[in-house]
This record gives sequence, C-alpha cells and structure tokens, in this order.
Amino acid sequence: MTAGEEDATGPLADDDVPAWWQRLGLPGLIDIHTHFLPERMLRRVWAHFDAAGPLVGRPWPITYRTDQDSRLQRLRTLGVRRFTALAYAHRPGMAADLNNFTLGLAAAEPDCVPSATFYPEDGVLAEVEEVLRRGARVFKIHAQVGGFDLREPVLDPVWGLLADAAVPVVVHVGSGPVPRPGFTGPDKLAGVLRRHPALTAVVAHLGAPEYGEFLALADRYPRVHLDTTMAFTHFFEDVAPFPPRLLPQLADAADRIVLGSDFPNIPYPYAHQLEALERLRDKEPRLDDDWLRAVCWANGERLIGGPPVPLSGVRHKDGAHEQNI
Repeated sequence: MTAGEEDATGPLADDDVPAWWQRLGLPGLIDIHTHFLPERMLRRVWAHFDAAGPLVGRPWPITYRTDQDSRLQRLRTLGVRRFTALAYAHRPGMAADLNNFTLGLAAAEPDCVPSATFYPEDGVLAEVEEVLRRGARVFKIHAQVGGFDLREPVLDPVWGLLADAAVPVVVHVGSGPVPRPGFTGPDKLAGVLRRHPALTAVVAHLGAPEYGEFLALADRYPRVHLDTTMAFTHFFEDVAPFPPRLLPQLADAADRIVLGSDFPNIPYPYAHQLEALERLRDKEPRLDDDWLRAVCWANGERLIGGPPVPLSGVRHKDGAHEQNI
C-alpha cells in the first residue's frame, strides 16, 4: 500500500466523485447496473418503492427522481463513461417492447450499452436472437420480481446461445431484499451453470444475502461475475450485512467483481456506493486501489466496453454443455 492509498478516502458527495476516480488514475467509471425504463413503467416502479411494496419490504426513497435527460446528465457529470439501460420483463409479452426502448436509447446515446431482457415464454429464443442481431451487449433478468425459475426448460436454449455469444447477463436471483421461495436462491443459478458452464452471468447485488454461495459459484465457474450494486452501503448493511470473513474471497475475486449501482433507484447519493467500496480496505488491505481500478473500470470494460459480437459468428449447438460437479 502506498502513502497515497493510506490517505485515501471515498467520495462523500456526488461532486467529489470525479476527483475520486482521477486519484485512482482512471478515465472514469463503468457501471453495469443502471436502469432506464419507459416513463410509464418507471413511474410504476417508483410507486412500488414509495409504498414499500411486498417485493421491497421497507421504505426505499428514490434519490434521482428526475426526467430521463437529467438522469443521463447526472451519470455523465459523475464520470460514468459506460452504463446500461437495464429493464426486466416480469410477465409474458413485455420483453419486445422493453427491448425496443432500451436498444433505442442506446442508439441515441452512445455511452449507453445496448441492453435487453427476456422472460420464460413462448418465442423467447427468437426474441433473444433478434436483439442480439440488433447489437444487444448485455441482458438483465429479475427472477425475484418476475417470479420464475432460471432452470425452466424454455430458457435452456437461451442460456446456451448467450454462453456461446459470451454476452453477459445480469441476474437478480439472490433472496434479497425479500426472498421468493422457488424462484430465488443460489441453487437456481447453479443449476443453469451445470448445464452451461461458459455462461457469463453477473450476479446482481453480490448475491445478497447469499454472498458466500454466489462467491463460491464464481470460484467454480470462470465466467461468473458479481456486481457491487448496493453492497456495503448503510442501506444494505442494515439488513443484509456482508460477512467480514468473506472479504478475503472478495479480494481473491478481483477480476470478477464489477461496479454496479442501481441508479437511479437508490435511497442515497451515488457517491455513497463508491465510498462504501473505498472503506473495505480498512478491514481487508487487499481491497486496495488496484482492486478498485479493476472493479470500477477494467472488469466492466472487459464485459461491456467493446463492440458487440456478431450473431453470425456464434455457432450455437443444440442442447447443453454438461459439467459434472
């Protein structure tokens, strides 16, 4: 640890964020877990948070409750150079419209990574093939909100296609903030990975609250990543604290942890997520500047910073790639 690292502190306010990543020698930030939705759907999502709905479980004030242009400008002012437009279909018939919106946003905003979603329904493989042809570079699915099992047979060819395409899928399958038995939990993703071990799965929220189980999956499968979304913040630590005994594993997985924020749907300033990550070195010295550089830039650049993979270059085989574990 250098003298500069010993004096390092995280940003306390959004205005401090650019100076923070500049101190790390980074050109900015790459955030794999940000949300942009059609206005009508976004208002319904915010209303659910306002009401502390059954899938939220507690008051959840929205810090960045502004119009879309203002939210885009906020990310750019923070220095977020690449961000996603994660939408998630929670019932049949939604995915195509959501994908038209998110891919349209990426076409209009070059710093937005072309993002897409899917749902276990008839025609899901054709929809995923289509959005890959249109340049989708990242997917998001939300088993907790959508109420489905990742292992549903209709999704099996989709997982195979995405594994072959090496396109990351941000997966909310941890049991937080409110578990949904039958739909959430590490066993659901483990079942998919046994059949498709090359899948680039990005476990949202570090898999909270099953942190250890999801870190174990990352240790077993070389393409599994975890995003930092809300992890280590005061809001999450109150209800799903990260076990200090797992911090060495977090350091060992330096090349698999990627910055995520949940912007704009967060109950604190964006800076708090970064400050929470900065504080980790107080408990585990290996979570240092090099670790932060990997998390906040290098890993995200590797996952979503490059050009899309042409679907014509993907040779998907029918069936699964079995792995016995």
